[in-house]
Amino acid sequence: MDGSSASLISSSALLAKQSSALAQAVSSPLSPPPYLDLVRDARRTHELAEQVLKLCVQQSRDAGHTWQEIGDLLGVTRQAAFQRFGKPIDPRTGEPMDKTVRMADAAERAVKIVTDVLEGRMDEARASFDAQVLAAFTDKVRGDALATVAGMVGAFEGFGEGEPFVRRIGDHTVVDIPLRYEAGEMKARVAFDAEEKVAGLFILTPQTP
Repeated sequence: MDGSSASLISSSALLAKQSSALAQAVSSPLSPPPYLDLVRDARRTHELAEQVLKLCVQQSRDAGHTWQEIGDLLGVTRQAAFQRFGKPIDPRTGEPMDKTVRMADAAERAVKIVTDVLEGRMDEARASFDAQVLAAFTDKVRGDALATVAGMVGAFEGFGEGEPFVRRIGDHTVVDIPLRYEAGEMKARVAFDAEEKVAGLFILTPQTP
């Protein structure tokens, strides 16, 4: 048995134990459960489940299954599955690429920037842009982009359900933020460079990988 299989077995056993304990605490008829403890235990269970999922994906890849097959099972594109679980090699160094997100406030900063852009506070938004985006993202470009989106899905109504999705792609920290419009859902994407400046800002369909 290789290390990956052993890790999957031990992690699955721990997940089963944690899930059972959580279910027992929630269903106890004797007294109301300590709710903050439930939140803590549920978070731990979620983290274990994520670890088990990653190990299962790794085992599937080792067995020869494609990213398309894995993406289909997870309800995402093969690119999204790869970005979440893959182990890309940096062609510049031949080493595995670092996928660690180091911007602890990336989600909060991205939401603030998107809010400023949508509400027209461009001076505040531009303070976070890198030189290329600063030069390209003129008031006309903003207006044209928002008009295109309005033509597709109508007026902006607010942020959508779900938390911003933060991940590391290459040298960038990328944040996807759900948006709600009168006739459909969209998402904003903010890409931060290594200096934590905005290197990309888009409004996309939810299916865009």
